Amino acid sequence: MIATFTDFGIPGPYLGQVHAVLFSEAPGIPVVDVFPDLPVCNVRAAAYLLSAYSQYLPENSVCLCVVDPGVGTERGAVVVRANGRWYVGPDNGLFSILLRRAGDAQAFNIDWRPAQLSSSFHGRDLFAPVAARLARGESPPGGELDPARLLSPDWPEDLAEVVYLDHFGNAITGLRASGISTTSSIEIAGRKCKFRRTFGEAEHGVPFWYENSNGLVEIALANGNASRELCLETGTALQVNGGQGNAG
Repeated sequence: MIATFTDFGIPGPYLGQVHAVLFSEAPGIPVVDVFPDLPVCNVRAAAYLLSAYSQYLPENSVCLCVVDPGVGTERGAVVVRANGRWYVGPDNGLFSILLRRAGDAQAFNIDWRPAQLSSSFHGRDLFAPVAARLARGESPPGGELDPARLLSPDWPEDLAEVVYLDHFGNAITGLRASGISTTSSIEIAGRKCKFRRTFGEAEHGVPFWYENSNGLVEIALANGNASRELCLETGTALQVNGGQGNAG
């Protein structure tokens, strides 16, 4: 299968145009939009989400990953092989967290270029055809490189801020719940949130934190909208009080 992780959004022509190329270049291979509305142009937030939300994909899945504010510049184009899956996208830090946490990894340049390459839509013109080739079983179209060259070393292991707001108003953070004790409270927007295992355990009208289904800390409000209640947005910082492990 081919899984898309992009900031293109569902409305508009962009995702549809990418699908058209994938269907043309890799007919019969299913395409699943896992995360079509990553935070716009926010490569760092997308890097933490990509690592968490691609972990349950089948082995040999091809992940088409495009958050690319530097499209058309001299930034590179790469293929990554990590934990049994393929990833295709720009060399701008997007694969940094994935590679840092991978048990085994390889990386390759994308040396191939299509006959027509727009300066503003490499997701359609460059990365989608390469993803289709990998899904057909072809080799990466370029030489191997050191995966360490794709890392952003100044990014923390876990990101103590909101990286995505879903349509329920829940705030997904860049913190892995495994690094935080359930006795810890999380302070965000001047409110302290205690751990609750489920929405059913949470008090009405009281924000709380829980481990979401992809292993990340999420701020929520039972039967309510936490992002609206707390005035949260992508990038809102938070602090863990007590019992912190790997998170930082």
